[in-house]
Amino acid sequence: MERKRVVITGVGAVTPIGSGKDKFWDALMEGKSGIDLVSRFDTSKFKTRICAEIRGFDPKDYGINPKDAKRMDLFTQYGVAAASLAIKDSGLKLGEYNDNIGTMIGTGIGGLMTLEEEKRKLIESQNPSRVSPFLIPMMMPNAVNAYVSIINKLTGTSPCTCNACATGAYSMIYACKDIALGDFDVIVAGGSEAIITEIAASSFANMKALSRRNDDPKKACRPFDKDRDGFVIGEGAGVLVLESLEYALSRGAQIYAELVGYATNTDAYHITAPDPEARLVKKAIRDAMAMAGVEPKEIDYINAHGTSTPLNDKAEAVAIRDVFGDYKVPVSSTKSMVGHLIGAAGAVEAVVCALALEKQMIPPSTNYETPDPEMDLNVITEPTPARLNVVMNNSFGFGGHNAVMVLKKYDG
Repeated sequence: MERKRVVITGVGAVTPIGSGKDKFWDALMEGKSGIDLVSRFDTSKFKTRICAEIRGFDPKDYGINPKDAKRMDLFTQYGVAAASLAIKDSGLKLGEYNDNIGTMIGTGIGGLMTLEEEKRKLIESQNPSRVSPFLIPMMMPNAVNAYVSIINKLTGTSPCTCNACATGAYSMIYACKDIALGDFDVIVAGGSEAIITEIAASSFANMKALSRRNDDPKKACRPFDKDRDGFVIGEGAGVLVLESLEYALSRGAQIYAELVGYATNTDAYHITAPDPEARLVKKAIRDAMAMAGVEPKEIDYINAHGTSTPLNDKAEAVAIRDVFGDYKVPVSSTKSMVGHLIGAAGAVEAVVCALALEKQMIPPSTNYETPDPEMDLNVITEPTPARLNVVMNNSFGFGGHNAVMVLKKYDG
C-alpha cells in the first residue's frame, strides 16, 4: 500500500510572547522574552518565583462562548484557541459534519489548575457539595479534543496523547500516520498546557528542575549555556492542520511544509533523567532522517528540545554531536523565550519550524552567552536568513519519551 504524503496547511500558536502566527513570529525575531515573576499566586516561600505566563488572554477573542469557557480549564481554552487559529489559517471549509477530519491534541498533565482549585474548596469548606460537578470534564486530558470536535463538528478520530514534554510531537506523528494510511484526509493536531500552579511549581522546584534566577527572569532560560540552572515553566498551545497532499491540492490550500520523516522511541533508562549517552535519541534522529531520505548534511536547522537543564541539554548535545559529526548544523531553542510549555512544547516548536521554512529564517536562541566546553554546538543567537529546505524538530519527555520530526519545504 502506497503511503500518502502529509503536509502542514495551517498553524496556530498561543504563547507567552504572542498569539497567532504573525505576533508569535515577530516576537521570536525580536528575541522577546515571556518570562517574568509569577503573578498568579504568592511565591514568597518558593525557591523559584518565575514563569512564562500568558497575560491578557481572553477566550472570547477566539470565538469561545463565555458559558463554555467557564466549564473549561485554562489548558482547554488555550488548545481550543490555538485550534481555531490553525483551522482559520488553513482555509478549511467545514460542513455540518466532517467525518474525514479528526483531532489529536494532547497534553502532558491536563487540568491541574482546576484540580488544585477544587481540592482547595473541599479542604477549606469541608463540604463535598462545594466541589464543581464540572471538575472531571474540566481536568480530563481529552477535553481539548472534545471541545475542538464539538465546536467545529469534526467527527473523525480523536485520541489524546500524553507523553510528557514530547506530547505535541507525538500527536503530530500519530496524526501523520493516520493520514498517510488513508484513514483520514485531515487531522487537527498539537498540544496544550497550563500548569502554572502552586503544586506544579513546588514539585518541579523540589526536584531541582527549575531555574532559580529569580533576580533576572529574562535571562533565566539559557539553553546550552554553561551557566544554565534549570527550565522555566511556561504555558500555551500549538496546533497544526495536517492533511494529505492530495486533499490539500484538491482544495488549493497553502502548504507550509511536508512532514517527510519521524521517529519515536523510549530511553528505558529513568523516569525523569535522560540517558547521558543519548543512545535512543541518536537512534530517533537517525531513523527520522532515514525515513525522510536525507543525510545529516542535508538538515539545514534543528529546533532543539533545549530545556536549559544541565542534564537534558548535555544529552541532546551528545546526540547531535555524534550524529552530525564535523557538520556544525545550526541549532536554536525557542524555549529561551517562551519557557517550557511541557505538553505543548513540541507542537509550538513545530509551528516555529513550519514558519522558519516559510520565512527562510532561523529563529534565535537567547541568553546563550557562555558556551559550555562540553557541548560543541553551533547555537544561533540572532535571527539569521538561511536557505532552509529541511529542518528537524526534537522533543523529549519525562519517562524517556523521544520524538523527532523532519519537515521539508514543499517544492510542488
